[in-house]
Amino acid sequence: MNNGFDWGAMSTGTIVLIVVLMIWSIIWKGLALWRAARRHDTVWFIIFMFLNTVGILEIVYYYLIAKSDKKV
Repeated sequence: MNNGFDWGAMSTGTIVLIVVLMIWSIIWKGLALWRAARRHDTVWFIIFMFLNTVGILEIVYYYLIAKSDKKV
């Protein structure tokens, strides 16, 4: 009995999409974490560490919230 995930059942396109989303998310998470740390935004830093939004929340923070008041 195999209780593990069967990667062979997934199409190549699906696997590529998952990998692209992972890379996308890691890049934006890294940028947002870096900016939050530099701005001493502890609450935002913690949110980014534990919440995965595939980069959406990170992009909003990076371009709208972090640029709105203080400069790094």
